[in-house]
Amino acid sequence: MKAIMTVTGVDRTGIIAAVSAELARLGVNIINVTQTLMDEYFTMILEVALPEGSSITQVQQAMAELGAAEALEIHVQADSIFRAMHRV
Repeated sequence: MKAIMTVTGVDRTGIIAAVSAELARLGVNIINVTQTLMDEYFTMILEVALPEGSSITQVQQAMAELGAAEALEIHVQADSIFRAMHRV
């Protein structure tokens, strides 16, 4: 299953490392990524592929815990839901 993940927070060293390390631990593959800085704020959008048999709920929970620990807002949505929400 593919998913879209957003990460936002005050910029600091190590955000990409923390997020990518947690995704690797979960066996989630990063397909595409874009990131930018807006003044002191870091923003990143990732397209990811969850491993076969993996639950998006498990990934959402793990990333929410990482977000709390790292003072980041991390949201994970199924790609199909994300696309449906943004279709005109």
